[in-house]
Amino acid sequence: MPQYMLLIYPPVDTPPPGRLSRWQQYTDNLIADGVAVTHGRLEGVDAATSVRLEHGETLVTDGPFAETKEFLGGFFLIDCPDLDAALRYAAQMPMEDYGTVEVRPMMFPAGTPAREMGTQTAA
Repeated sequence: MPQYMLLIYPPVDTPPPGRLSRWQQYTDNLIADGVAVTHGRLEGVDAATSVRLEHGETLVTDGPFAETKEFLGGFFLIDCPDLDAALRYAAQMPMEDYGTVEVRPMMFPAGTPAREMGTQTAA
């Protein structure tokens, strides 16, 4: 089955509403439905470090790569039949009044060795 990344983008300047129990229930539902692969919550943008390579030199800077109104706060990787199913799971997140969920298909299933990616791309 295809895998989809559900990327969670909360607003930068707004603390998340208190809904931990709803997030726990959402996660439990993904597990019960057999679609959960993995998930994670990221530290805030103040903990980010960006690394760039410019003209052969490695540049390390504090903070995210770009300033935005929202930031990547976490993710769920799910394994489900199609995009419509992934969109239904995204719509069930307790995000109705807070931020955005981006749904993106994985090019290769998580854990695919790099040598297999090259072979599949060339085919």
